[in-house]
Amino acid sequence: MASGGNSGDTLPPLREVIRAHGLGARKSFGQNFLLDMNLTRKIARAAGPLEHATLYEVGPGPGGLTRALLDEGAARVVAVERDPRCLPALAELSAYYPGRLEIHQGDALKVDELSLLPTENHLRIAANLPYNIGTALLVKWLTPEAWPPWWASMTLMFQKEVAERITSPSGRKTYGRLSVLSQWRASPSALFDITPRAFTPAPKVWSTLVRFEPSAPVVSGLSVRSLEKLTATVFGQKRKMLRRSLKGFGPKAIEILGELEIDARARPEELSVEDICRLAHALQESGLIQALPISARTRPVR
Repeated sequence: MASGGNSGDTLPPLREVIRAHGLGARKSFGQNFLLDMNLTRKIARAAGPLEHATLYEVGPGPGGLTRALLDEGAARVVAVERDPRCLPALAELSAYYPGRLEIHQGDALKVDELSLLPTENHLRIAANLPYNIGTALLVKWLTPEAWPPWWASMTLMFQKEVAERITSPSGRKTYGRLSVLSQWRASPSALFDITPRAFTPAPKVWSTLVRFEPSAPVVSGLSVRSLEKLTATVFGQKRKMLRRSLKGFGPKAIEILGELEIDARARPEELSVEDICRLAHALQESGLIQALPISARTRPVR
């Protein structure tokens, strides 16, 4: 715990907080609350080192992970919560940890994080992400044009099947667009699985905690827009060979495959992240990436 701070051990149990504030989890907010403080402390430690760090948390709910982050030494937590019912409980936490917890109500998908957060090397993201927006938030944080990003690490909880797609190597059924976007300039690693019984209410699926560290891009000079467009095209037609899914780019695209020594008969899941990035960069440099409609960017990421 940070020296001179309060300990969450003297706060009322989370079940009492939920009951006192009428915080039944709502499906519309993608809410599944973690009430086991031993588990939330374990998650907080996985997000470390926390000393002197500012943590950004999305969807704190009644504040279980928030307490753990502060108790494990975070200098400051900035949290965004969409559900107005949770604000009184979080305000109580803010008063208990004076000067260390800042709460904002809003939609995290629309938040400009840099307007809320200091630009410093110790800035980290830690969250039990709402299931209904978890992938969209991840893509938002992984795809700023500027790199390195504003965050030093991300420790995030996803449904297990989403975590498997994030960390999947090529050649597996789980490998797809989300795998490439997650791995082309970051290093995601699955830390541990969490049983549905740990949540209230219990979801129907297991969850997995995933940590991301930013890294140098696999291919330098590649724009986010080019990679998003190529992955939307080839993984949107996952069963097709590359020579068919790339037809929309024109005959030059097939020539580029040959120049890169990528088999035109291969399917996208057979290509490594590096090969996909090399192909996207070559299409970008040839001006062919513009052939794909901008609407492809809004397709679901899988």
